[in-house]
Amino acid sequence: MAKPAARMTFWRVIAVCAISVAAAVGAWRIALSGIDARLDRSLILTLRALETEIDRFRYLPAVVGQDARIRAVIRTPDAPGADLAANRYLAEVLGLSGADQLYLMDGQGVTLAASNWDSPASFVGHDYSFRPYFRDAIATGQGAFYAIGVTTGVPGYFLSARIGDRDGPPGVVVVKVDLDPLQQAWAQAGQAVAVADPDGVVFLSGNPDWLYHPLHPLAPEARARLADLKTYPGRDPATQGPLMQGNAAWMFDASGARLRSQTAAFGDGWTVVAAAPVQPAMLSALIAGVTAALASVLGLALAKTQAQRRQLVALRLRQSEMLERKVAERTRALGREIEARRQTEAELRAAQEGLIHSEKMAALGRMSAAIVHEVSQPLAAMEATLAAAEMGAARSTEKTVARIETARNLIRRMQRTIKHLKSFSRKDTAALERIEIGAVAASALELVAPRARALGIKPRVVVPDGLLFANAGRVRLEQVLVNLLLNALDAVEGQPAPEVELRLEGAEEELHLSVRDNGPGIAPEDMPRVTEPFFSTKEEGSGLGLGLAISQAILSEIGGRLDIRSTPAAGTQMIVTLTRVREKEPV
Repeated sequence: MAKPAARMTFWRVIAVCAISVAAAVGAWRIALSGIDARLDRSLILTLRALETEIDRFRYLPAVVGQDARIRAVIRTPDAPGADLAANRYLAEVLGLSGADQLYLMDGQGVTLAASNWDSPASFVGHDYSFRPYFRDAIATGQGAFYAIGVTTGVPGYFLSARIGDRDGPPGVVVVKVDLDPLQQAWAQAGQAVAVADPDGVVFLSGNPDWLYHPLHPLAPEARARLADLKTYPGRDPATQGPLMQGNAAWMFDASGARLRSQTAAFGDGWTVVAAAPVQPAMLSALIAGVTAALASVLGLALAKTQAQRRQLVALRLRQSEMLERKVAERTRALGREIEARRQTEAELRAAQEGLIHSEKMAALGRMSAAIVHEVSQPLAAMEATLAAAEMGAARSTEKTVARIETARNLIRRMQRTIKHLKSFSRKDTAALERIEIGAVAASALELVAPRARALGIKPRVVVPDGLLFANAGRVRLEQVLVNLLLNALDAVEGQPAPEVELRLEGAEEELHLSVRDNGPGIAPEDMPRVTEPFFSTKEEGSGLGLGLAISQAILSEIGGRLDIRSTPAAGTQMIVTLTRVREKEPV
């Protein structure tokens, strides 16, 4: 059983490899065809540009040779002023034509006049009879040759024409054409284009690394000819590596990368070469091969998957009944678990409500002594006032009325204190409503006022003009502020100059209630734990250690947050941040 399976796997691998190779070869050939088509178009454009550039100046030597000043120098080179007139004429024509240089030679190849006659690199007096363009012009009437100038060291294309009367001495007019603009245009366009001379040496190229490299290894007679004609002085193409090896359809750049190339012949025996890298074709072939392999593997995998799926259908049908039973059992278990979680959440919420109320009662306990003093003081004063009113009832009605009014004010003071205590101590719901934050802050200050007076502290209150609203529970937010104010009062107890400040600020989207004291601050090591339940730095019996934890929980319920900033020996600031609600916005 294992051998047929192994044999099947082997033939599948062979099939995948064959498909992958076929796809890669096809993609390679298609990509090469596209590269060849682009190279053909590039060659056509290059040939036309080269021909257009040269044809601009091809007839200039013959036209210049018709001028009387040029012919006069040929006939009588020693005549006074003849050479100066010819020099100026050549310079003027050069400026109008845009050529690189223009000069006149006699029948022996010695320059008689030149457009650069007044420059240090003047051609006047130099013998250029060794150049092919001179010899061809004397022999056939016209000549052309590309070379590096032996006088200027600047390369150019030399076009020449023989002039003179039939019975007079001959002369040769030469125009030097600068083809460097073409080369720069190819380089800027990123075209791998080159032009080679009849010996196969590249003298123009969009790739500077190709300049003066031979297309193929130079023969000995070609090397001797280049040296004899001084075609490229200062350059030795024989020492440069050939760009093509064997097949003319392939080239290699300076880095050794393989290039696809096409060639075309141009006048004067030149060869124009256009090349392009084959990496895109190789990448295309690789992608095609990998894609074909993946597609084949995927097809085989799909076929195998279909077979396995048919086998699994029967198994799943058998398993479905058992699975349904398990799902039903799990559903019932989840129902019981959900009910248990609901009950647990209800118990936790009830416990949280109890903790909040317990902390509220603990806060009242912390204020109890001050509240007793707050109530007993008005009672004693009221008793004395009523006694004085009874004794003076018969003597002075006005004093008695004033004393009774004083007693009534004391009663109102006690009623106000008791009202705040009753409101603070009752259990409230967690429902949110739009409340005015300034009023809540004022109520909290009223509640802690007895404690503050007992410590001899008057909290500083800073509130802005106007009403500020937020969505919260009035009593619960009041409880948060009471906790923070009591903590601040406890912190400054016994300090030389105790200060407690309650500040309300309104921003664009938020409200900030801050309680600041100048107490000893919170130690850095205690800062991460101050909001933990039952953690307290106060003396044992001074509280439950739930104030900040419950305050943080209350603020989380109403969408607020509590930030604590403290500097040891400088004080603590508790900041309550709430989302601001505009006065006319719905709750």
